[in-house]
Amino acid sequence: MSVGYQRMTNSSARYHEGEILAIIMGGGQGSRLFPLTKERSKPAVPLAGKYRLVDIPISNCINSNIRRIYLLTQFNSASLHRHISQSYKFDQFSDGFVEILAAEQTFSSSTWYQGTADAVRKNLLHFAPNQNRHFLILSGDQLYRMDFRPIIQQHIETDADLTVATILKGQRDVSELGIMQIDETRRVVNFVEKPSDPDVQESLKLPKKWHTRFGIQGEDDSYLASMGIYVFKRGVLEELLSNNDSTDFGRHIIPETIKTHRVFSYIFQGYWEDIGTIRSFFEANLAMTDELPPFDFFNMQAPIYSRPRFLPASKVNGANVFYAAISDGCIINHAHLSQCVVGLRTVIERNASLKRVVLLGGDYYETEESILASRAKGIPKIGVGENTIIENAIIDKGVRIGTNCVIKPDGKPDKVDNSPMYYIRDGIVVIPKHAIIPDNTVI
Repeated sequence: MSVGYQRMTNSSARYHEGEILAIIMGGGQGSRLFPLTKERSKPAVPLAGKYRLVDIPISNCINSNIRRIYLLTQFNSASLHRHISQSYKFDQFSDGFVEILAAEQTFSSSTWYQGTADAVRKNLLHFAPNQNRHFLILSGDQLYRMDFRPIIQQHIETDADLTVATILKGQRDVSELGIMQIDETRRVVNFVEKPSDPDVQESLKLPKKWHTRFGIQGEDDSYLASMGIYVFKRGVLEELLSNNDSTDFGRHIIPETIKTHRVFSYIFQGYWEDIGTIRSFFEANLAMTDELPPFDFFNMQAPIYSRPRFLPASKVNGANVFYAAISDGCIINHAHLSQCVVGLRTVIERNASLKRVVLLGGDYYETEESILASRAKGIPKIGVGENTIIENAIIDKGVRIGTNCVIKPDGKPDKVDNSPMYYIRDGIVVIPKHAIIPDNTVI
């Protein structure tokens, strides 16, 4: 329960986790994360060396004892489906599941998902057999650790039709987020998507006198931004989706529901990052290399789960390493690493120098025969070659970078398309999946 929360209805109200059905949105195209989403959906993008973005909401559900989870998919979903099928298997004596619901054409609908609300609407028939009283709707591309039980408890105790998880943001972020205005009971009275007018922003500011009431730390100006996490009463959600053809929760359903239903805010005060752009993805990953990272993967009270791979420990044959996160199964040969995230099965050769680099790793190890065959064709082996310098870059899976290469964004525009070798987004070089960078290449 968040600090300062006051029960406003029946204080004995309780619920059973089996009454909650979780729905994770995993079908978006993820164009702002391109080219990482060129061959995979956004929730399937690797994170922090050994995870996928979708592991975050699923792990939060499991740690909150919510074991009935649907994942709605649509775009470039093969990689995501494979990861889910290999990662999340509950035992046969449990009613828990992580089930994929892919977009489908039916006799009643020939279109694909048009938005988050439309995706849920088109799957209501699949949710119907579940005896749930509430829906927990989550995004598949955010980084946070959250116990969902307090928000559900508040949702029930306030008799809310809809509870929206919100996070405190400063004024510089307001114009990029959906901002909510609440009254002294936490009931939402106004919602503005990406407000830019200074007067409107001022009207949405959370009064400082409520900081103590709601247990908010600090006295800085605060705004309540929607996190895209919703708890709906089952009947209310079915009613809202059946009476209109609105396609999106944030743009359509939520603003209208505030006018007609009991909508409350749950104030979350932990770390939260929307991994929506190349820049946010890059910075969130590099933050893992801090001495005290803002998101703690070492918290075993609420671990982040993923697929067990049974890889060997990483092998470092001499290296200068400063602030790095190195995943399982890597081989590093006398290289220099500074602020790097090194993904699974990464091979880095002698005298390579990497600074502020996120390497997503590899899906397999090459055999000696395949390496020789590639070399005979002038193709480098998978990994980073000798004497190569890389700075401010994301290296996707299975990339082959030769010897004596230089990869930096210096002196280049913030956006460059040079397919299939490289892209630049937000001033960061992105080497796409399975790209080949020949020896002596300068980017």
